[in-house]
Amino acid sequence: MKYIKDFEEGNKIRGIYYCKTKLSTETKAGKPYDSLNLQDRTGVIDTKVWEPNSPGIKEYEAGDYIEITGDVIVFNGAKQLRVSSIRKCGEDEYDPGDYMPVSSKNIDEMFKDLIALVDSVENKYLKQLLESFFKDDKFAATFRKSSAAKTVHHAFIGGLLEHTLSVAKLCDYMSGCYPLIKRDLLVTCALLHDIGKTKEISPFPENDYTDAGQLVGHIIIGTQMVEEKIKTIDGFPEGLCREVEHCILAHHGELEFGSPKKPALLEAMALSLADNMDAKIETFSENLLASPQTDWLGFNKFLDSNIRKTGEV
Repeated sequence: MKYIKDFEEGNKIRGIYYCKTKLSTETKAGKPYDSLNLQDRTGVIDTKVWEPNSPGIKEYEAGDYIEITGDVIVFNGAKQLRVSSIRKCGEDEYDPGDYMPVSSKNIDEMFKDLIALVDSVENKYLKQLLESFFKDDKFAATFRKSSAAKTVHHAFIGGLLEHTLSVAKLCDYMSGCYPLIKRDLLVTCALLHDIGKTKEISPFPENDYTDAGQLVGHIIIGTQMVEEKIKTIDGFPEGLCREVEHCILAHHGELEFGSPKKPALLEAMALSLADNMDAKIETFSENLLASPQTDWLGFNKFLDSNIRKTGEV
């Protein structure tokens, strides 16, 4: 199969892809068409079926694996697939591993590094809190498979683990640079800051916002998860509980970015900076990898800038 990341304008495509979304609608002139998002492990492409009632378009729905034929075009500066035939595939015709985006890093090795950070925490209450999550087999299995976003950054299997580990490593480094930072508190909150995403975003292949994600959001969900665990730990100091909760609640840094509180603790400020740094560098990196032959990549809404590849040094 030809992977979506390798599609170029003018390519004739025939292969099996995962139909992530399907919207049946009409043009302004009232002509019916289907708008799809097709996905493989390398990305997603906007797809149009302009003749949905033609003999070559068989029955299919979102969530199906479909064999398509079509042409790659460029519309409004973005690649688009124009499909002329579709056939729903049987389970023996595809390997799901080819269609779900996954971290380029080894998930087992990343989780081993994360557990090493858990074990390095000296405060007995914070260590018990971390172990109640990451040494629980059921939670760990979910966490390892979760993505960190629907789109934008780390939107792949293992993405939540990869993002969390990067943020925790940044925080561990900062705690060595700035003596006033309480390392155990900062590293603990870095490891826990996004656990609510395990309930905010559904697992692949859907990788979409759940009802809880839409109505409550991962920051509040994560805080509630931590509160529930702390209640099971005898003698957990109330003040320490509030500090952990605050760091999670403030980790987006600003109210307009979704944080219910702005950082009031040094550790909360450090966490918000590390979280923002990793998210933005990953977003920039993913855009560079998606367009390796392009110098200027255009305006990126998340980065609020027209971004460019670095020249040869």
